[in-house]
Amino acid sequence: MDSQKDEILFVGTAEAEHIEMYLKAIWHIKERGEDVKISTIAKMLKVRQPSVVQMLKKLNSQDLVNYNKAGVKLTETGKTVGTNMMRNSRLLEVLMETTLKVEIDEEMVCGIEHHMKKQFTDALCTMLKHPRTCPHNREIPMGQCCKSD
Repeated sequence: MDSQKDEILFVGTAEAEHIEMYLKAIWHIKERGEDVKISTIAKMLKVRQPSVVQMLKKLNSQDLVNYNKAGVKLTETGKTVGTNMMRNSRLLEVLMETTLKVEIDEEMVCGIEHHMKKQFTDALCTMLKHPRTCPHNREIPMGQCCKSD
């Protein structure tokens, strides 16, 4: 069998996706202009508050958030991950609605957004002509490709 033609299967880590979802949730709460509270994160992600506290401690130790008595704040690295996740999901929503003409499937969007690399995201954004808002009328964060066209 020719190894050049073998299909490569990839198993992503659920842990990395879990971290990205927390960062995306925090980013989204801040976008709405709300204070980031444990109860708000728990409600948004449909998890229990102790799970949120545990994850925030982990994210804090990985320098993705600053979590203390004063509250929760994304670090620059955490903000970058959150922004990329929101950009990915909103571009996928535009793709589904405008190009594919299918109903937006948030579960599918959530499944795909974690596996999009910058090159793919920028190519998708360029193909869609750099949309500024998603179908939910929320701003799509600009990428490098938006600034160069």
